[in-house]
Amino acid sequence: MSKKEDLAAALRQWEDGPVAKTISRFPERMKEFTTHSGIPVKRLYTPLDVADLNYSESLGFPGAYPFTRGVQPTMYRGRFWTMRQYSGFATAEETNRRFKFLLEQGQTGLSVAFDLPTQIGYDSDHPMAQGEVGKVGVAIDSLADMEVLFDSIPLDKVSTSMTINAPAAVLLAMYIAVAEKQGVPMERLRGTIQNDILKEYVARGTYIFPPKQSMRLITDIFKFCSENMPLWNTISISGYHIREAGSTAVQEVAFTLANGIAYVQAAIDAGLDVDRFASRLSFFFGSHSNFFEEIAKFRAARRLWARIMRERFGAKDDKSCRMRFHTQTAGCTLTAQQPENNVVRVTLQALQAVLGGTQSLHTNSRDEALSLPTEESVQIALRTQQIIAYETGVADTVDPLAGSYFVESLTNEIERRAMDYITKIDELGGAPTAIEKGFIQREITESAYDHQRKVDSQERIVVGVNKFTVKEEQSFDYMRVDPEAEKRQVERVRRLRSNRDQAVVDSALEALREAAKTDANLVPLILDAVRAYATLGEICGVLRDVFGEYRAPDVL
Repeated sequence: MSKKEDLAAALRQWEDGPVAKTISRFPERMKEFTTHSGIPVKRLYTPLDVADLNYSESLGFPGAYPFTRGVQPTMYRGRFWTMRQYSGFATAEETNRRFKFLLEQGQTGLSVAFDLPTQIGYDSDHPMAQGEVGKVGVAIDSLADMEVLFDSIPLDKVSTSMTINAPAAVLLAMYIAVAEKQGVPMERLRGTIQNDILKEYVARGTYIFPPKQSMRLITDIFKFCSENMPLWNTISISGYHIREAGSTAVQEVAFTLANGIAYVQAAIDAGLDVDRFASRLSFFFGSHSNFFEEIAKFRAARRLWARIMRERFGAKDDKSCRMRFHTQTAGCTLTAQQPENNVVRVTLQALQAVLGGTQSLHTNSRDEALSLPTEESVQIALRTQQIIAYETGVADTVDPLAGSYFVESLTNEIERRAMDYITKIDELGGAPTAIEKGFIQREITESAYDHQRKVDSQERIVVGVNKFTVKEEQSFDYMRVDPEAEKRQVERVRRLRSNRDQAVVDSALEALREAAKTDANLVPLILDAVRAYATLGEICGVLRDVFGEYRAPDVL
């Protein structure tokens, strides 16, 4: 008999002997188990479960195609992941103070949260902004605000991630202009703009323009940065918001990569060479609570993207095939009940991201189900990353869970199921068309409903919510945004308009308007308008006039 046959025989003997006896004694523990994506979990995994795994084609070595085991040869033995806490609230001054606090605590990169009016291209004094200024992020109306936001923060020494999508080109231009005032040329800037509009149509809703015009702006940014900003990540293709909307881990991989395929194809159709821009693409995933599924998800996503880039798009440079990604622990898993439990949840989710090979990480704070986090809470969240990095030893070797029969089997199954989704999306005409038809939205909605049904029936336990509950009294000193912050921000933007050279602003905006009617790259025109202190709302208003606004159809 072969070794494979010997193992199969020994496995049957084990199942017929010790397992059968245990089942007869504890039948209540012998139910079927699945991951949160519905993948069946076997009682035991053996080499038989990964017998068809070709090492060179599917695993290989870290830093080498297909990057299953990581995108860097030495991973965290070379340097730790970037510890990048997401921050922003009220005004630029207050957020600047929070940035400096986090940098003093050992944070290694900045991540900017913008308020809702900024995200949808309105100035703080616009009627649509009333009541929302500074509430879920920092209000940025003009270059003057951006100058305050990064005051005394050397942009040649930190990398900055900006969670901004529809007006991404405007905020990028503001960042470039601030750097110029610091004497830092744009080619030395390091960071990321999210710039992922497709997931806004699917899961988040902070879109402005129709899909075609939005994709035009994205490819303009790709081209501008490929020529002028070699260290800048031009897009962060986001699965995080898809997952927060209710998708499974498999759907998160599939729909994120399907969007990535659409962006790459749009750039190629616009005349860009894949190996000129693909190395600056980045991704953004959530880390949820099914420990091994999440680790396998990260590994499967890397391998699948590498294969897509090489086999579908013909990328010749291995750097074009690397999936570099940021991870955020799962906001939707945080509970208002027993909020201290969130520290445990975040710790495990952060550990998953590290074991899965993330390039940067945000750890949520314990009080985020209740309010914006306090300084004490964000310090605990940051310390969570630092303890994992410096005390646990999990970063001492590359891909420490590789070779686990369970992890490798899960990695294979997630990749297979995600590819099935991508094939279906291709058959529908690609991600933009699948979004227009409501396919992706319906899949997410059904998964979200299934999750809630399981929580309601206690088929899925959420500690402190549907089991192990206690009578609680409010114990946190929650953070509250100063209600006067909106008034101060409104006064600031109105004062800016009265003190600038309006003729220069008008000229820059008119040049942008005329360029938007052509196929010219709009980033240089937006940069000119920003330098003249045109506001975010004025710039987006010009583009609204030319492009129109998107209205979501009723597809559910």
